Amino acid sequence: MKAFEKTALNILRIAAGLLFMEHGAQKLFGWFGHAAVPTFISQLGLAGGLEFFGGLLIVTGLFTRPVAALLLVEMLWAYGQVHLSRGLVPIVNGGERALLYAAIYLFLAAAGGGDFSVDGVLRKRRR
Repeated sequence: MKAFEKTALNILRIAAGLLFMEHGAQKLFGWFGHAAVPTFISQLGLAGGLEFFGGLLIVTGLFTRPVAALLLVEMLWAYGQVHLSRGLVPIVNGGERALLYAAIYLFLAAAGGGDFSVDGVLRKRRR
């Protein structure tokens, strides 16, 4: 992988994780103009936990592939449950963000966290 590709992978991973954490913080803590959901037991509470803590793991690059796969499933679930009933076209049903996150997490599940990640550091130490 070329230097620019490595840098771009890490920027994408960190940016997506930080932005995803904001969605979780809205749900869990009531930050950014959103009311907090009552508990982790609710579906929204579970989503908030996945988004905040999963996003944090993506930012650090720890367990990137399995976490990205889990978040991919979450975003596909959200699209199917929330958006698809509003129509098939994402721009019409409001689901383009969920599908964009799904595409990013599909890529990260395949590519991993990159060199500038906890996974990358651990991989280098094992060599």
